Amino acid sequence: MKALRPLANGLVAAVLLFLAGLVPAWADDKKLDDLFQQLQTATDEEAGPITQGIWLEWSKSGSPAMDLLLRRGEAAMAAGDPKGAIEHLTTLIDHAPDFPEGYNERATAYFQIGQYGLSIADIAKTLSLNPRHFGALAGLGMIFEQLNEPDKALEVYQEALKLNPHMKDVRDSVKRLDAKLGGQEL
Repeated sequence: MKALRPLANGLVAAVLLFLAGLVPAWADDKKLDDLFQQLQTATDEEAGPITQGIWLEWSKSGSPAMDLLLRRGEAAMAAGDPKGAIEHLTTLIDHAPDFPEGYNERATAYFQIGQYGLSIADIAKTLSLNPRHFGALAGLGMIFEQLNEPDKALEVYQEALKLNPHMKDVRDSVKRLDAKLGGQEL
């Protein structure tokens, strides 16, 4: 029994470190909770700045160096260089594996080059770290549409709208897919 004690202590220490890591340093949960609550009752006009505030919070890694890598990845995508973006974002993920926005941005870059499997994997990681990431859900819906899985796309889009009911493109997609799947006649 004494021989197992150091192993058990090590296991307990590992579990405690893991649980401590579940509260990411990048998140300001109170501020995000307030923004998400405001988003639910906002008009479409009021929702723009609230949504921008959410994205701003999500883009904070807690490290200026990691924030720079995120900005470089975003700039590469804006310049039409998704492969360059993937390089920057992979470096970011290697150094900050608990920062969801790195995975989300890389998922977008993978989507742009048609690597849907890799994009889905990064979306899954984004959502495991940030379950309220309506952007990742919307992206997953787009992938399901590309894969000709309209029922899955509709389901994911509806989940995204529960978090942010002000995404016009997603609302339009829900209406279009709902009509298609429901077989509604004009």
